[in-house]
Amino acid sequence: MIKRLFDILSSLVGLVILCPILFIISLVVVSTSRGGVFYTQIRVGKNSKEFKLLKFRTMKPDSDKSGQLTIGDNDSRITGVGTLLRKFKLDEIPQLLNVIKGEMSIVGPRPEVPKYVNLYSKEQLKVLSVRPGLTDLASIEFINENEILGNSENPEKEYVEVIMPTKLELNIQYIENQSFLGDIKLIFRTFGKILG
Repeated sequence: MIKRLFDILSSLVGLVILCPILFIISLVVVSTSRGGVFYTQIRVGKNSKEFKLLKFRTMKPDSDKSGQLTIGDNDSRITGVGTLLRKFKLDEIPQLLNVIKGEMSIVGPRPEVPKYVNLYSKEQLKVLSVRPGLTDLASIEFINENEILGNSENPEKEYVEVIMPTKLELNIQYIENQSFLGDIKLIFRTFGKILG
């Protein structure tokens, strides 16, 4: 109950404070590349319920048809503005609306696309017992995930066999030890990583 109340209040405050920035980002996105302001993608949430995750568009239209993994800053599908938005995680801000709707939390395992959730083991499916979040232990540890994949000879294999299992281990570790104070610490650690 406390976590949900914190999610709603912090998301509303965040949207109000960031409103001018959101407006500017929206204008820049639509004026510098073809396509809309936002990008939605189906992700799997709590209890395996699918929802539409919202982001500022950072790629050219229909880019996900050529793969759902982004492979570093040199991915030709990413727009010039998109590179900057991704670097500082500004493209994720619209997910505050997902939080308000109850589909996500501020802190929790990052939601995955159905394609990869279908590969989860019974143990790994535990991550679907809580609301997914904007940030988590795995997000902090793999803040440079795109660069890792960009340097890999086989990004898909690297993600499925190395990165995803490690992230899921961290997610389960979070679930088994989660606390309100722990969430606050993760939020500050996330800001520290992004700004650092």
